[in-house]
Amino acid sequence: MISDVSTSGKSIRAALALMLVVACSSMVSAQDSAKNTSASVDISGFVDSYYSLNFANPSSRVNRLRNFDIAENTINLSLAEVVFQKKASPVGFRLDVDYGTANDVVQGGVASTTSIVQQAYLTFIVPVGSGLTIDAGKFVTHMGYEVIESKDNWNYSRSLLFAWAIPYYHAGVRFGYTFSSTFSATVHIVNGWNSVIDNNGAKSIGLQLSYTPSSTTSIIFNTISGHENLTSIEYGARNVFDLIVTHQLSNVLSLGLNGDYGEARTYTGLMTWKGVAAYGRYAFSEKSALALRVEVFDDPEGYAIGIGSQSNIKELTATYEYKFADALLLRGELRDDSSNLPVFDTKASSTSTGMGTEKSQLTLLVGAVVTF
Repeated sequence: MISDVSTSGKSIRAALALMLVVACSSMVSAQDSAKNTSASVDISGFVDSYYSLNFANPSSRVNRLRNFDIAENTINLSLAEVVFQKKASPVGFRLDVDYGTANDVVQGGVASTTSIVQQAYLTFIVPVGSGLTIDAGKFVTHMGYEVIESKDNWNYSRSLLFAWAIPYYHAGVRFGYTFSSTFSATVHIVNGWNSVIDNNGAKSIGLQLSYTPSSTTSIIFNTISGHENLTSIEYGARNVFDLIVTHQLSNVLSLGLNGDYGEARTYTGLMTWKGVAAYGRYAFSEKSALALRVEVFDDPEGYAIGIGSQSNIKELTATYEYKFADALLLRGELRDDSSNLPVFDTKASSTSTGMGTEKSQLTLLVGAVVTF
């Protein structure tokens, strides 16, 4: 659910973000005036807003089991992001400054200045072979088919796998190497899941293997393993395995597949979760496209979602997009969620609290993203 963050705290972080943007912009101006092209910093970003309508008219005004499009019947600022990046040659950096309700979810209610920073890492390329790339700092996870920025996904809302099966970000170091034009690998040594400061003495190890057999097909295998202790009953290793396959069937039709399996050892036994999502996107023109996603998420012990009971969730999402200009992306989305348990809300009545009374949820969403 959306983290409760005080108005004053948000104002302070927004002010700090603005100060950081001004400072970085001043630095870029100084570099431009010195005409030092080797030290140039690229600036980009976007503002993302949406309106979601839940046809059940829940009294909670919340779209259950969602992570970013949570607010119902509200015009919502999901995410505003500014990215500063200097490409490594051989040293560089990246800084992503974020603000909005989606960022509140990603940061998990962390009330500090670091909560406005989605990514902040240094990059160094070691001149060995094709070049060993080393990143150190805070960066988004390598896991999953979808990403935090809605504009870079085929659908506006995020999948159940993205919301419940994998982490959002890590802090640590990663080593990437390209072995050939078709194969590359990255090793991650990180503090844990969604945390800058480690919550125990153990580190998590991540691995990404990327294989591109042709210009139209890509296969990526991801994994992360480590003692995380994310809940009071978790004591052993937490492991997640992630597979991503994409294929460009034609100039207008693209396909994608994402599968996840996760497990965590606890005092009450081994907890597992798994799921698969299939994607398809058809481009009618350079400006418009239709994307479909169908997904099943199985949480046998209700551990990943936190329900505490055997849960099987399904969802079907249809997203139509239209680009009115290069900088403006509009999307309309219809999504249907269903569950074996009554985990969704309805409007409160004299005989119902309106909390966890429905087994399905139908929503309509309109989203707009302006980029720069």
